[in-house]
Parts: sequence; C-alpha cells; structure tokens
Amino acid sequence: MATTRDDTPLWLFADQLGPAVHGGEHAHREVLLVEAASALSQRRYHRQKLHLVLSALRHAERDLGDRATLLRADTYTDALTRFKRPVLVHEPTSHAAERFVHRLRKQGLVADVLPTPTFALPRKDFAEWAGQRTRFRMEDFYRDQRRRFDILMNGSDPVGNRWNYDEDNREPPPKKQSTLDVPAPYKPREDDIDEQVRHDLDRMDLDTIGADGPRLFAVTPAEAKRALTRFIDHRLASFGRYEDAMMNDDWAMAHSLLSVPLNFGVLHPLDAVEAAERAYHDKKAPLAAVEGFIRQILGWREYMWHLYWHFGPDYTSKNELNARTHLPDWWADLDADAVTARCLHDALAGVRDRGWTHHIQRLMILGSHALQRGYRPDELTEWFATAYVDGFRWVMPTNVVGMSQHADGGLLATKPYTSGGAYINKMSNHCGDCEFDPKKRLGENACPFTAGYWAFTHRHRDLLAKNMRTRRAVSSMERLGDLEAVLEQESARERF
Repeated sequence: MATTRDDTPLWLFADQLGPAVHGGEHAHREVLLVEAASALSQRRYHRQKLHLVLSALRHAERDLGDRATLLRADTYTDALTRFKRPVLVHEPTSHAAERFVHRLRKQGLVADVLPTPTFALPRKDFAEWAGQRTRFRMEDFYRDQRRRFDILMNGSDPVGNRWNYDEDNREPPPKKQSTLDVPAPYKPREDDIDEQVRHDLDRMDLDTIGADGPRLFAVTPAEAKRALTRFIDHRLASFGRYEDAMMNDDWAMAHSLLSVPLNFGVLHPLDAVEAAERAYHDKKAPLAAVEGFIRQILGWREYMWHLYWHFGPDYTSKNELNARTHLPDWWADLDADAVTARCLHDALAGVRDRGWTHHIQRLMILGSHALQRGYRPDELTEWFATAYVDGFRWVMPTNVVGMSQHADGGLLATKPYTSGGAYINKMSNHCGDCEFDPKKRLGENACPFTAGYWAFTHRHRDLLAKNMRTRRAVSSMERLGDLEAVLEQESARERF
C-alpha cells in the first residue's frame, strides 16, 4: 500500500461515523462528510431511514467540530471535485460502493483506500478462514471468533463447557402478560439537528415509504454508548430467554436495538461484546443471555458481513427455488391495514411505523410468508435493504437470499426456514385474537401460514425429500387427506 500523506483528509460514508474510523491514528486528520441528494433519491427508502442517515452525518459534523467539512451536492463525485483535495477513505460496505471508490481513485479524487475498521475480523483474515470451503457453518466460524478474541473462554474451553445456549433461549412469551415488562430501551432525545432534518426531508419531497416518527435509534458514539449501557444494565438479563418470542403489544421486548448504531459504525462490535461479557462476570446477567447476545454480534453479524464479500456481487441473483412472484403492493407499500393475519399485520406495521422489527419477525413471519408465497428473492432483498432502518447493502443478501429464502441452494443454511401456524401460536400471543385459526389448513378461517406451509412443501417436495432435516414434512404432507383442496385454496388465496 502506498504511503498516505499525513495531512490527507479522511472521507467518511454515513456508515463509518465512529471513532474506530476517524479516531486513533487518524484523529489528527481533517474529515469530509457528504450529503449526496442522488443517493437519497436513488431508491424508495423508508422515511425514518433517511432521517437517521442525515441526522448521523450532521451530528458527526457537530461532534467533530473544526475537523469536519460537510458538503451538500447532487453526487459524491460533485462534492469531491468541489473539495479540490484527494481524500483517504476506508473500504465502503457494498460491492457497488467499492467499485465506485476505486473509480474515484483512478480519477485522482481518492488518494488511498484502507481496510474496514468497523468489524472485529478483517476481511483478509476471513478469506484465510474460508479457504476452499464449499459449505459454510456459522457455528464453526463463531467458535473460531470466540477463540480468536478470547470471549467467554476458560483457556481453550468455553465458559460453562458449552459453546451454544440456543436451547435455553427459545421460551415462548410469558402467559397472562401483554408485555415482557422489562425496563424500556434507550430512546435518544431529538434536537435542533433532527428538527432541521425533518424540515429538509419534507422540502425534498422524496418518494419514501413508511411513517415519519420520532427518532428511536442512536446515531452518535455518545448515544450509542448510552444505548449499550441501558441494554446491558437493564435488559440483557431478560434478553436470552425470550429472544425468539413475539408479543402483540411489545415491539422491542428485551432486544438491544443496537443494530442501527452498529451498522452506522458509531458502536464497535467488540465494545458491545466485551460489555456483555463483563455483565456475565459481574453476575449481572445469566450466561445463556450473554452468550446469545454475543453469538448474534460476534457470530452471526460478522458472518453475514464476510459472506457478503465472499459470495460476491452475483449472489443476489440466485433463485434456486425459482420464486417468481412479484412483491404485492400491500407489502411494498407497507399497507399493514390490508392484512388480516395478526402476526403478519403486526410485523408489517412495525416496519411501517419504525422501520424495524426483531429477527424472528423478519425470519419466521415476513421471511416465512415470502418463502411460502414464492416472492422473488432479489425484490425481497431490495425491500429489506430499503424498508429497514438497519438495512445497509451488505446486511440483507445473505440474510434474505441465503437464510430466509433458501435461494442459494443451501450454500448458507441447511434447510428452508418456514413453519405453519403452530410455531407462531407457540412463540407469540398473536393467534388468540386473530381471525385465522392456526390449527386449520382448510376453510374460510384457515391460517395462511398453516395452509401455506403445506403448499410450499408440495411445491418443493422433491428437494425437501432429499434433505434429512425436511423429509419428514414431505411424509406428513403425503398423509393429508385434503391436500388437493388445500392446494386449490392456496393457489387462489387473496386474503392474508
């Protein structure tokens, strides 16, 4: 790598706004921030997502003081040309942005490109770990991460002599409670910057989706630190047991709500992981909860990041299940009121109102519905990336194409993740006041998930019969006496 001049300014993208990027060896550098109008209008984003991006950039300008220059321009190229000095930049977080940065380097607008500092494991180290593997298991990666960073380890063995406490973290929601009844999550206070952002977005009149609303997520390092402390001290202890549960009247439950500050780069993953580990050693939270949280960040999140780069830019075009149905308007427009099924309504309303739902709603409600109905994985990936406030370009391909839709033919996950209404009934309190009956697969009030499960199983019966983890579903389907009627019903279903 060429030597970079000591006075070369540092250009920060909106997801690179933390001290891991602009502090340390770069703390002396001038910082360039850019609001590019073309980037805001390029896709149909959630209104609150655009608010977070602009709020984060403008708060970074304020926090960095005299170091920072914020330029507003139509494009990034326009801004860099106006700036009139080559800049230093860290690797961006998408294939398209990486190609763009290297074009800028050839044009002389970028002086050098440095490795991404906002993840625990460098990309080159993952490339060595991946080697010639053709099948990937997150558990292998996760254990190596624990060893490498010495997290929850007792010498060469895991603390508690178990790597994974997933089985302890699958409790249904407590009965006779409408909420989990844990202290509320951290909520930032909006300020004059947020007020101006809201005014500017109104004036821009962009084609957005979702409701405007109060800012719910941390966008500065200081806010991120407070959000992390709030979670560790008051919510982590309850997180593990109920991390897979869903409740009508409790959208956040005991989740950390740290995905936004993590993905904006204002919270480093190792800071979150080490804070959770300290909570266990200080006896503030049980091991199962701490391990579950650490697995999500040091395991799954890092794994998704690295596989995004490893699988390459063509990964989003994979469609091994030949899913061809376009996203319906009610889905794309976040029209939750057009949906009858309580679980699906609540999940879609969560995206509409906050641009966020927790991971089980993403996988086992929205993702499962899309899988059963054969929605196109490329359209679904784009939707998740634009409708979710934490959905940056690297986050969704492996989560959606690989994990949720099984569209990569099993490269990432060993089986498709879908279920009938029985799972939703067990893991939520959605079904009690729903018009659909999770036990019924046929009739006016047949649950679209229960019936949809059998329609999906029938459509992919040959593939599922070859998989040890799913062949039992095919055997069960073949014993259904009303299968033909269920298939006919689901082929004509218009009400969900």
